[in-house]
Amino acid sequence: MQPTTGPAISLRGLTKTFGDFTAVDGIDLDVPRGQIFGFLGPNGSGKTTTIRMLTGTLRPKSGTAEVLGVDVVRHPERVKRRIGYMSQKFALFEDMTVDENLKFYAGVYDLDPATFAAQREYVLRMADLVGREDELTSNLSVGWRQRLALGAATIHEPELLFLDEPTSGVDPVARRQFWDLLYDLASRGVTLFVTTHYMDEASHCNRLAFIYRGRIIADGSPAEIRADHMEQRILDITTPDADAVLEWLEKADGVDEAYLSGASLHAVVPTGSPLTEAGLRERLAAAGHVGVEVTEVDPTIEDVFVNLVARQR
Repeated sequence: MQPTTGPAISLRGLTKTFGDFTAVDGIDLDVPRGQIFGFLGPNGSGKTTTIRMLTGTLRPKSGTAEVLGVDVVRHPERVKRRIGYMSQKFALFEDMTVDENLKFYAGVYDLDPATFAAQREYVLRMADLVGREDELTSNLSVGWRQRLALGAATIHEPELLFLDEPTSGVDPVARRQFWDLLYDLASRGVTLFVTTHYMDEASHCNRLAFIYRGRIIADGSPAEIRADHMEQRILDITTPDADAVLEWLEKADGVDEAYLSGASLHAVVPTGSPLTEAGLRERLAAAGHVGVEVTEVDPTIEDVFVNLVARQR
């Protein structure tokens, strides 16, 4: 009897080294069932290595990892049929049609004909590929291939789905549509473990963990992370000369951190600082930077992450 209670993933002291390099450094983490869990961090921070250990394809140096109540280090075969995996490379055969790809993955998971027929219909509708079953996968746009890859990864109805930077290289509209599909899966009770380096995707998750240089530096709900890890104020600055203003901000007294945030700049100032929006605007004008607007805003998840990384450094 497989466990159906407790966290979907539970890690204690999970560590992986490659020679002298520590890719994952003693992480502790619990992922609740039936939620979208975001695993955020820059490229090279240890996200993919962690997923490879959780899917049983890479053995850790030390620590424990339970997936769906099973010790995945000792018994990887017991969880592999209960999980799905979608990589950033979209593991599809581009010289095969949409239907041929689905049949291949159905064979991998040994689906019986009746189950495959039902799942094929669901995947084609979910991916909006009805009528394109005989089209070569190579002819699909990146967004369509992304949907097909999601369908292939879920054709066996996994309880837990790992998605490793699934929106990398996908345009904003396709990213939004893809997240709608993930919401639908979560509503069906599937646990989703999503790695990404897009900080704006954090708002789509129920809970988050930030990983940096192999270590967890924050975890919790988006609201908890903002409340617990951001003590400074954020001033949003719009300017026609972002490069010059950013250079000035990086050297300015009273500014802890400055960086690009979308089309504007963000300046981090201490909570008790007397520096106001008007005051910063006047200082910028005195330095020759005109046409600048300064507004205090609530911190975003990106602001929190930048602040946490600055502390680590």
